[in-house]
Amino acid sequence: MSEGEFLDGLSKANALLCYSRQKINDRILERTPLLKVVCNIAVGYDNLDLGELTNRGVMATNTPGILTETTADLTFSILMAAARRVAEADHYVKSEQWQEWFPSLMLGKEVFGATIGIIGMGRIGKAVARRAKGFNMKILFYNRSHKTDIEEKLGAKYVSLKQLLQKSDYVVVLTPLTEETKKIIGAKEFALMRRDAILVNASRGATIDETALIHTLQE
Repeated sequence: MSEGEFLDGLSKANALLCYSRQKINDRILERTPLLKVVCNIAVGYDNLDLGELTNRGVMATNTPGILTETTADLTFSILMAAARRVAEADHYVKSEQWQEWFPSLMLGKEVFGATIGIIGMGRIGKAVARRAKGFNMKILFYNRSHKTDIEEKLGAKYVSLKQLLQKSDYVVVLTPLTEETKKIIGAKEFALMRRDAILVNASRGATIDETALIHTLQE
């Protein structure tokens, strides 16, 4: 619907279902005199102004757990596609550049037995770690709290962010977006990473400093 239709509907709404791309802030809430509850159809809720909702007595909910395994599948598929150069090779063939096979063509990086570093060991982080275990990967993780159950079940190792970045072949970002995690990967962190490391960001885009990313790739 158009923004006009959306804003018009808000004036009559008791409840609002929204996606993470829709910012629910004072500009929106001042148009909702009847609103009682907002449900975010997502796990993350950084698009909701919780302070403003609280001030207005409006309940906020999200949908944790519903996409855990699905997102972990996507995350690991991106990791493997980048490692084995799947999208690049697909384009290479479809653009008619391929002429013949030779041993070093599109070799990519090994996944089996490599080291994966997971930043953010929540539900999805654990699910990605389970998949990594199936590939006999060495699992490192950095989290705001030390989770000994993950170490016991999956043989994962809790390390500092610096250690994770220095030692990982694959760095996977799975943190929620907070003031603490905004641009958690910036120039300093890129400098610590291996030059041939692969970075997979399956969290919010703002966890990566994009200017530093561009500079790092150019260098």
